[in-house]
Amino acid sequence: MKRILMALAALVLVTVQPARAQQILRDAETEALFEDMSRPLIEAAGLDPRNVRIVLINDPEINAFVAGSQAVYVHSGLIHAADNANEVQGVIAHELGHVAGGHVPLSGQMMQGATGMTLLSLVLGVAAIAAGAGEAGAGILMAGQQAAMGSFLAFSRMQESQTDAAGARYLNAAGISGEGLLEFYKKLQNREYRLAIPQNMGYARTHPMSNERIANLTQTLSSGPGWKKPTPPAIEARFRRVQAKLRGYVYDSKATLRQYPESDASVPAHYARAYAYHRSGYPDQAAASTAALVRTAPKDPYFLELQGQILLESGKPREALAPLREATEATRYQPLIATTFGHALLATEDPKHLEEAEKVLRQAVARDDRNPFAWQQLGAVYDRRGDQPRLALATAEMASLTNDPMRALVSARAAMAGLPPNTPEYIRAQDIQMTAEVAVEEQKRNRRR
Repeated sequence: MKRILMALAALVLVTVQPARAQQILRDAETEALFEDMSRPLIEAAGLDPRNVRIVLINDPEINAFVAGSQAVYVHSGLIHAADNANEVQGVIAHELGHVAGGHVPLSGQMMQGATGMTLLSLVLGVAAIAAGAGEAGAGILMAGQQAAMGSFLAFSRMQESQTDAAGARYLNAAGISGEGLLEFYKKLQNREYRLAIPQNMGYARTHPMSNERIANLTQTLSSGPGWKKPTPPAIEARFRRVQAKLRGYVYDSKATLRQYPESDASVPAHYARAYAYHRSGYPDQAAASTAALVRTAPKDPYFLELQGQILLESGKPREALAPLREATEATRYQPLIATTFGHALLATEDPKHLEEAEKVLRQAVARDDRNPFAWQQLGAVYDRRGDQPRLALATAEMASLTNDPMRALVSARAAMAGLPPNTPEYIRAQDIQMTAEVAVEEQKRNRRR
């Protein structure tokens, strides 16, 4: 009896887990744009811009979400579908309402009320089945599940409506037009029409129907001080660049080249074609598009970064050093660009570049320790130097970021065995060890269930 209850309860919980892992896309220019676009909204929400991150996810769905932390995850599909930067700002404003409200994902507190009702129905239903009333027990189970889901859906819709209102307040307080948010909801409404979703089905959904959201927000947003205020041209131009490079990097290359034909000599078009050609294995065309970008702005660090990246990935690390060094210095060692530069220095396999690679990569991880590739490259430096304790520590850092707790645990212990006790590096290895031990034990418990 107890085993049956536990199995059924586990099934309920499994169904609310994420369907698949999603890949984070990191790009220096994109992250700088997100930071500048979102800062006024973050401040309007009463949050600290230093603690809030806008994270790009490689997913074609038009979506954004939060996951119980001060991070807003934006799908690549949303950037691709947006007509302008203001639409993205509107979505970010909405998601910041979740962050400021302390909302958590489905598997957390938002499911507590529903799960409690579900487990009650499990107890009653299994008891009826055990007593021989199979149909009655099944009916109790189904009714309980429906009641629980109805309760959750109503709660979720209420929370989404409150978050819509909060996002509207942030847009108005920041003096940013809410027109983009309404236009985004109209896009969703058009999808609902194409999918033939009845507009009176809101009770069966986690979110209000788009027509409801548009009606509820229009008065508030249209009376705000920023209504119809155009997005600063510099922000819009930067958005077009980021959107184009994302399309070139993520989406089908043939489709990208159709959207940005050779006849289009704009900066976004050169950006998109450079990435599309590079991904498709046409290095000469990629280099030509990149050279055209650099000619328009020879000191632009992001153009130089792209030029260096393409040279590096085309097997020309020595030629990549000059543009990557200039890009790194121009951005004052922006961590992502510095990591690519450090990688190029190592890729030359020239011992004279080892000292500069270590300096660059140590600065990169000091300013951004969430980049596993930077830790991998720094580990390669230590490996070439024969510094096994620090190689082990870099490996532990990388493993902890890539959800490999066993490797993090083994590497942290190896680092502690060779590092001087009570030094900052030793203490960091100790922290990783303790965190990894907890994660390994959790994995073992999950396997036993």
